[in-house]
Amino acid sequence: MINRVVLVGRLVKDVELRYTQSGKAAGNFTLAVNRQFTNQQGEREADFINAAIWGKGAENLANYTHKGSLVGVEGRIQTRNYENQQGTRVYVTEVIVENFSLLEPKSTNNNHQSQPNNNGGQNNFSASSNRPMNDPFTSGKEIDISDDDMPFR
Repeated sequence: MINRVVLVGRLVKDVELRYTQSGKAAGNFTLAVNRQFTNQQGEREADFINAAIWGKGAENLANYTHKGSLVGVEGRIQTRNYENQQGTRVYVTEVIVENFSLLEPKSTNNNHQSQPNNNGGQNNFSASSNRPMNDPFTSGKEIDISDDDMPFR
């Protein structure tokens, strides 16, 4: 079975960060994702997709994004249900985020700092450059490599 979701959209509001009784971080947010087509009035509509993220990734997403931030998320769809206070069964469908990427340069983050995505050690990319952090090739020094040294041409 395959259950994979990849979305790019903007946060509708700041990430709601809470902690479980055991101290694990849990974040909830809604992502506005534009549709690929326009409606009859020529306007582009959006879908508002609920998502949840856990652990250090939840803390990082909450700390380095804000309402309107452009983010990419990868995860899976999960459904659950519960009985509310009125005794009505409520069904919830949401994306459980496993990885995310900050997709805007630091300068457009409106005084919110960007930091590498630290989602369990995966996709350690800087939001401002989409290059891996601690990359030996970004030290600012020029590297002299001959075309003959390259494995492809």
